[in-house]
Amino acid sequence: MSNFTVERLSFQHLAELPKAWDNADYKALLAKMDYDNPEEIAAAELKAMCQMSITDLEPADAAKLVLEYLFADELTEGQLDQLAHQLQTEKLWEENPRLEMHEGFFNVTQLLYEAYNGKFPHPQAVEFKVKVTAADGADLAVFDEKPAAPLLRLLAPGLSDSALLHRLFGDQLAGTTFAEAPSILWQIAPSEKTATSVVFDVIASDYWLEDFKYADTYEATTHADEAAEAAE
Repeated sequence: MSNFTVERLSFQHLAELPKAWDNADYKALLAKMDYDNPEEIAAAELKAMCQMSITDLEPADAAKLVLEYLFADELTEGQLDQLAHQLQTEKLWEENPRLEMHEGFFNVTQLLYEAYNGKFPHPQAVEFKVKVTAADGADLAVFDEKPAAPLLRLLAPGLSDSALLHRLFGDQLAGTTFAEAPSILWQIAPSEKTATSVVFDVIASDYWLEDFKYADTYEATTHADEAAEAAE
């Protein structure tokens, strides 16, 4: 166990994730919709043209097309059909049991929500900066290889005891393996590192970490997963 001081520096909501979609994605989706010569579209117009083409489809067909593009090797035809219908009414980035696909479900819903002017569920993520200061600078090494599990163990004490994270993953938070952690903390970017501290920019679903906006500065302990340590 390593001791840290945890300080929330900022907190905001996001309607879309940074770099979720780029021009190569828009071109690929246009090609998938049999759009002629997407390579000839000006870069500044690609997103709008892609969204316009998407809305030429029925919502379920559009959802299936985007799901198939993002998860081509991970979902069967039957699963694609089922999820395409669920996507219109359900927050799959929260409700689907496959946590490893939640970030992708969020990005699919965000693209469709924007294209269809709100006909799909409204996606909302959170982004915050948190400063982690070690009692011993050497303890920062716990975040070097696979930071999600040890960082999530540090964030959890900043939530109430009744928070969903505690209720569903109490054993993993206290235990030696938290395989789901990278599927909960979607993006982690370290910055402003000193000999004893590091600032993490974290992006996740508000489903798990909305209440971290109330976190004050606090002391907490954390540890890396044993499995992660064994693999290093």
